[in-house]
Amino acid sequence: MSVVGQCLAAFIFGSVVGFLVQRSRFCNTAALRDAMLFKTYRNTKALLVTMMILTVGFTTFMTFGDGYPLQFDVGINQIIGLFLFGIGMVLAGACTVSTWVKAGEGNVGAIWALLFTFIGMFLFSLVWSFTYWPPASATMSGEPNLAGLQFGFANAATLQEETGIPALFFGLIQTAVLYAIYQAILRKERSIAEQRAPASQPAVTTQSPLESKS
Repeated sequence: MSVVGQCLAAFIFGSVVGFLVQRSRFCNTAALRDAMLFKTYRNTKALLVTMMILTVGFTTFMTFGDGYPLQFDVGINQIIGLFLFGIGMVLAGACTVSTWVKAGEGNVGAIWALLFTFIGMFLFSLVWSFTYWPPASATMSGEPNLAGLQFGFANAATLQEETGIPALFFGLIQTAVLYAIYQAILRKERSIAEQRAPASQPAVTTQSPLESKS
């Protein structure tokens, strides 16, 4: 596919995804926050379904050697970074995707959050060479390095290369785990609905013959 074709396909795909996200009000932050704080799982179920579809899709491409799988080291720096990013999402009230949507809708708070996201990434890029984690870049070699707090490459493509087992096999295992979580949420919702049902039913009052005559 030519560069123009790739750009056109990306534009169409991005437009469709943006429209679906805007209409569905999907948000990664809400998927986790609402489940933990408010016991509502609408976004959580949508996130799980999305993860299952993407897992099968990506590992299928990896199995047949197509696509461009990312190769990056997993270490304590990712854990710290994701934790800080999660705090930022909760404070901003939205994930990056829904922040784009809200900014497009004219939400001033989302516009400020998006602006300072870019500022933060730009400032960090200026000091990246000075604050590289860990200090020695040689520890990021793709292999586990406990001294450098690095766990090496960790994805289905790596497992396929190391074991010879198709990446799709590991993808199906992850999908099964996600599906089990999805079913557990459905059982939780049914349990909550059953508990609320008696309370929502109006109380039935009975009158004695004397009360009805009076």
